[in-house]
Amino acid sequence: MLKPKKNLGQNFLIDQNIINKIIKIGDLNKNKTVLEIGPGTGNLTQKIIEMRPKKFLAIEKDKNLTEFLKKKFANNENLKIINDDILDLIQKGFSEKNITVYGNLPYNISTQILVKFILLSKWPPWFDILIFMFQKEVADRIVAKPKTKEFGRLSVLCNWRLEIKKHFDISKNCFSPRPKINSTVLSFKPKRNIDFNIKNPKYLEIVTRTLFSNRRKMINKSFTKLFKKNSSVAKDLNLNLKQRPEELDNEIFYKIAMKYEKLFD
Repeated sequence: MLKPKKNLGQNFLIDQNIINKIIKIGDLNKNKTVLEIGPGTGNLTQKIIEMRPKKFLAIEKDKNLTEFLKKKFANNENLKIINDDILDLIQKGFSEKNITVYGNLPYNISTQILVKFILLSKWPPWFDILIFMFQKEVADRIVAKPKTKEFGRLSVLCNWRLEIKKHFDISKNCFSPRPKINSTVLSFKPKRNIDFNIKNPKYLEIVTRTLFSNRRKMINKSFTKLFKKNSSVAKDLNLNLKQRPEELDNEIFYKIAMKYEKLFD
């Protein structure tokens, strides 16, 4: 029996009804290429195989689980199990396009994985849809609206390039071992036409990280860190520097990032 590793944030989904609901989101068929992140013991993997996708890749960081999965699915020729870290593979991408990506993401690096997808240098990206499971509190931050306490940099980053949809919450009782909190399934589709052209995504990451570093305080000091004493930027954006970051709309963050990027032209 494989023992889940705490340091890899492993909690295996075991509820078949929930697995079936997750599979349906991807609308899988024999023309699809599927990527699964962190297949674990292969419960979701088995259901994906039953949908007979054209090609199926599974990325598993845990070497013991990789060997277990290779034995378990030895007779499935269109499934390729790769022992690697998804964080190292996202930027490289895959030879296939329009990939359907599933992931019961490790709780400890779920936001890190999502941000890597958002900040891809090439856009539109190699994936067609991301179907991810998060801790409920993380999902709440992703879908949060401005002027709410959950609103933060994660919501700003996601809404720049992705169409986000919340599907359903999942009880902690559906996992083994049972985590302390419930989960939520979200899907993300890449926007083909992006309203705010930030050439290098890292500048949006810097802007959001800086402005949200003191989320309960006015943005004037954080804004000065970005633009030194250039008050004309705030004036151009009609920006009130006495506001707190959570009071700003997504669009103003994108406009600030575009201004910030120009400092490095």
